[in-house]
Formats: sequence, structure tokens, C-alpha cells
Amino acid sequence: MKNFISLITLLICIHFSHAQDFSAYKKAVFVRGKNTLLYRIMYPVDYNVNKSYPLIVFLHGAGLRGNDNERQLTDGGRFFLTDSIRTKYPAIVIFPQCPSDSMWFKHPPSPPFDTTVAVNHQMNTLALSTPERLVKLLMDSLAAHKIADKKRIYLGGTSLGGFGTYDLTSHYPDYFAAVFPICGQANVALYPKRAKNVPVWIFHGAMDDVINIWPDRAMIKALQQSGAKHARYTEYPEGKHNIDANVFAEPDLFPWLFSFRK
Repeated sequence: MKNFISLITLLICIHFSHAQDFSAYKKAVFVRGKNTLLYRIMYPVDYNVNKSYPLIVFLHGAGLRGNDNERQLTDGGRFFLTDSIRTKYPAIVIFPQCPSDSMWFKHPPSPPFDTTVAVNHQMNTLALSTPERLVKLLMDSLAAHKIADKKRIYLGGTSLGGFGTYDLTSHYPDYFAAVFPICGQANVALYPKRAKNVPVWIFHGAMDDVINIWPDRAMIKALQQSGAKHARYTEYPEGKHNIDANVFAEPDLFPWLFSFRK
């Protein structure tokens, strides 16, 4: 019976994700040299081409990699569509898609989501992956053309996207106004040294059976000990790996995010 209920729940979620109207997110392609990044972009209601807007980039999880430029919206896309959010916090929202054969970060020689201490201490020490680099260049381009406000660039992501959020922030700590990694991992020893001044709100499920929770628990302690002034941590006691709905239900998330600028 329990397995049957779980199956029904899964089918409902799949149906909901397919039934959701994502037409507000326009399909786009970013090309640099021989490399291409597929992404979806949503402009604010009553978008003014003569105005620069805050930019939110959200990185999806590993299961949504591909080249259809659609599946990535399953992770969080619907939460930015609510009228209250779009009206109160007008912003450009981007969901890039990572190809199936790549990652949002370069991982050390190990299984991709290994959270052992030895691997953790090698995290964020390698150059950006190609999709990650293209995301950075896309943000640069939007800021350079004054489409995005370079002082209000926000980054978030779930699972693999949480890893990518940490990694990009670690490499470019002076770039982001605030970040929110969900169920991710970063180098606990290195990240606070590089990015303690970047406002961060970390989220994780206490019952996560995919990404071990210890790096995030250790991270918030390390950030606090380093003197980070704007580091927050929320742990959901009954939460497993898919906690996006919990995160976006947080009433303080958007007020917190938009309270920061460079």
C-alpha cells in the first residue's frame, strides 16, 4: 500500500510538472565559440527595455540535464511564476540547462556526489566546467548590456545545482549579491575563506538520502566561526532530498534575497 501511494504521488508530480504552463519562460540559446548553453528566460511583467533588473539564475539538479531546453524548469520553475512574486519582486529569471554529459561543477576524481571528508576538501579547487563557465559569461553579457543590474545578481540551485551555486560563488565571491544553495555541498575549509562575505541561505533536508547533510551542517558552523554576517541555515527535520517546495514556501526567502545588493 505504501509503495502504491508513493507511485501515485510520483505520477501526480510528473503530471503537474507537464501540465504547468511555462510559456512565460522564453527559450533562448547562448553561444560562445564552439560551446552552446540552452536556457529559459522570464522577463518581469511590464518589462521596460530601458531599465536594468535584478537577475536570478537557478541551477537545476542532475536528473534534469539534457538538450530539450524544457526539463530544467521542473526544478523550481513554477515558484517564480506566482503573481505575488512577479509583482512584488520584478526580476529577470533564468533557468539554464546543463548537458547530460556534463556538470555544474568540476568534481575531483571520485563519484560525482561523494561527500566524504577527503573529497570535500578537494571541492571548489578546479576550474569551472564548460556549462558553468557559459552561465557566468551569460550573466556577464546581460550585465554588460545593462539588461541585468550587476549589483543585484542572485544565484540558487538544488542538488547538482546546489553544488554549482557553491562553486560559482567560491570562484567569484565578489560577483553575487546573495546565494541560496539547496541540498548541495562545498569545501567546508575553503569556502568560508573565499566567500564568507557573500550572503548565503543554506537549505537541506535532515533525512536527505542522496546528498549527505554533514557538509552543510559543517558549513554553517564554519561560516559563523569565520565571522560571516549574513549566513543562514534551514534544516527540515522530515525533509529528504526534494525540498524545493519547502524552500520556496519560506515567507522570508524573497525579502531576504532582494534585501542585498553589491
